[in-house]
Amino acid sequence: MKKLALLLLFCSAAGFAQQDAQYTQYMHNTININPAYAGSRGVMSIFGLYRTQWVGLDGAPEASTLSLNTPISGSSLGLGFSLVNDKIGPTSENNFSADISYSIQTSAEAKLSFGIKGSANIFNLDPNKLTMEHQGDPKFSNFKNKFTPNVGAGVYYHSDKGYVGLSVPNFIQTNRYDDNDYAIYKEKINYYLIAGYVFNLDRYEMIKFKPAALAKMVEGSPLQVDVSANFLFNDKFAAGVSYRWSAALSAMAGFQISKSMYIGYAYDRETTKLNNYNSGSHEIFLRFEFMKGYNRITSPRFF
Repeated sequence: MKKLALLLLFCSAAGFAQQDAQYTQYMHNTININPAYAGSRGVMSIFGLYRTQWVGLDGAPEASTLSLNTPISGSSLGLGFSLVNDKIGPTSENNFSADISYSIQTSAEAKLSFGIKGSANIFNLDPNKLTMEHQGDPKFSNFKNKFTPNVGAGVYYHSDKGYVGLSVPNFIQTNRYDDNDYAIYKEKINYYLIAGYVFNLDRYEMIKFKPAALAKMVEGSPLQVDVSANFLFNDKFAAGVSYRWSAALSAMAGFQISKSMYIGYAYDRETTKLNNYNSGSHEIFLRFEFMKGYNRITSPRFF
């Protein structure tokens, strides 16, 4: 039954619109979807995340991401670099991207940033992982190291208290073809809208509350909406919940290990019938920031 669920999942992904990898802790992983985020934290930031989805389901999605973004000292520019590895069933992708942003100071506390993303995608399909009846099919024999370039853009309005962003990481819709008549995999354009704000709940700013939301639209797929609510205590420990509309409910936690290092974890449970075939999803990330040498030092925050 688990393999049947995976087969249906893969056929759906192969035959219709393909969405980018999804993350529960999207508020910490903004650079992957919006190039205008590059340099917005004011320090050089290195971020690594691993997500294993639908544990117990054969061939279920796995995603790993490693990114670096930094402001360029003495300028209004920011740079970012990312590597994302995404696996599902017999397929795997490696996506390499570079980002550049330009920020305009709109007030004493806020900036408006514009960003451009250039990326390269390498797609692989392992026919040995297909069902027996498809392993000899010539349609599936020529999908090794398929290379496709892409370009994206975004805008990001932000301060130390809140943010709103709109982005399209990939403007070019691409197909992976075996011949001129057959496409196994279609990468559609993904549109992202994100927003969040931090509220101080006491006069000493010991307890902070941040609601956040992400909306993702892909042609041929239902609108995906994630909403979350997090509390930050003494700028050290964060805890909260997240809900992916008609899909999953999540619990999140994070800890500021030191001024430079932050670790976070999330656990998801499906709210659909797929919950019967897996034991949930796990996501963990680590962020390290180089404080020395920058004029602006950020305090611990949600984004």
